[in-house]
Amino acid sequence: MKTLKEQYNKEIISAMQKDFGFTNKMAVPKVEKVVINVGVGSGLKDKEFIESVKKTLIGITGQKPVEAAARKSISNFKIREGMIVGVKVTLRGARMWDFLDKLVKVTFPRIRDFRGLEPKGFDKQGNYSVGFKEYVAFPEIDQDEVERLHGLEICVNTSAQSEAEGRALLTHLGFPFKKENK
Repeated sequence: MKTLKEQYNKEIISAMQKDFGFTNKMAVPKVEKVVINVGVGSGLKDKEFIESVKKTLIGITGQKPVEAAARKSISNFKIREGMIVGVKVTLRGARMWDFLDKLVKVTFPRIRDFRGLEPKGFDKQGNYSVGFKEYVAFPEIDQDEVERLHGLEICVNTSAQSEAEGRALLTHLGFPFKKENK
């Protein structure tokens, strides 16, 4: 079975050149990085929860996460400057391709009541964001060891110049988007 990177280099580049009229294969959009982000929200003061979120991200990505601290205090949310408000991982290169391969071929089919991805998650530059309410769809997670569920967000950054190019790239990569009713 071909990996996603091999498929991109051998098939998707030529298909994108044909679809969008790129004359140079270096002009074809590519995936630059994948960012996985978890906001700790209700577990702001719970160090054990933050550690379990870190363990989860290490298991899913194979890379150590970075803590995101609050830049300024917000009294209504009981947040002080410097408190940990999120945890994130940025994947590039081989780990990024392995993660995307696993996401498309294993994780999306394991999501309960999955009907396809919302095409509204694109921004004007062709980057796509998708959120998970539960992270248990990832194969590395043992459901018996889950203490407290949390959501996570995955942002796929591309070098596309428009939403249409980004959508075509991710569709060729195997992202299962819902059909739009017009």
